[in-house]
Amino acid sequence: MTRGAFITVEGTEGVGKSTCLSALDTALRDSGHRVVVTREPGGTALGERVRDLILDEHDGGLSGEIEALLLFAARARHLERVIAPALADGKWVVCDRFTDATHAYQGGGRGVDRRWLESLARIVHEGLEPDLTLLLDAPVEVGLRRIRGREHDRFEKEHTDFFSRVRAAYLDIAERAPHRVRRIDADRSVDAVNGDLLAVLREFTARFEGAGK
Repeated sequence: MTRGAFITVEGTEGVGKSTCLSALDTALRDSGHRVVVTREPGGTALGERVRDLILDEHDGGLSGEIEALLLFAARARHLERVIAPALADGKWVVCDRFTDATHAYQGGGRGVDRRWLESLARIVHEGLEPDLTLLLDAPVEVGLRRIRGREHDRFEKEHTDFFSRVRAAYLDIAERAPHRVRRIDADRSVDAVNGDLLAVLREFTARFEGAGK
């Protein structure tokens, strides 16, 4: 059986990832694919507990290194229980964040050493990376304005300069991995963003399925 495709969605706060995930799920199912939509941190019982711990605004004592270790532990379980079995079964996996987010938030935002994060990634998922990463990108001020008024977790309460570092790290990842990462301008209407998103998805699907024949 042909392995399914692994698609990730990345971006800073307020760029519209939830809307993007829904559009991807619908488009893939309409084209006949079996789809698993999941998220990080999360996706398993362990992952959801790690998510609660990391996002808890009352536990501000976690260093970037501790956050990264927790995230990779949850990621290992997620891969074992959800992602790898689904891909092996020919399903397409769409994941809200993956290792790029750790590089952006803990690496760029918290200043954790990139080489150390890369070593953790090799331990947890050497040989597996997303086939396509959709990076929803918008100016930090735009994203923060969009989430104004909702209850914020510990990350969403960070200052603008933190998110500027996160965004810069994401853009650096996109520049270093142009074969995998496609930047989508998220500072536009939902229809415009989804139009670009689906165009990239169609192009990728044709290439991925063609390579599997």
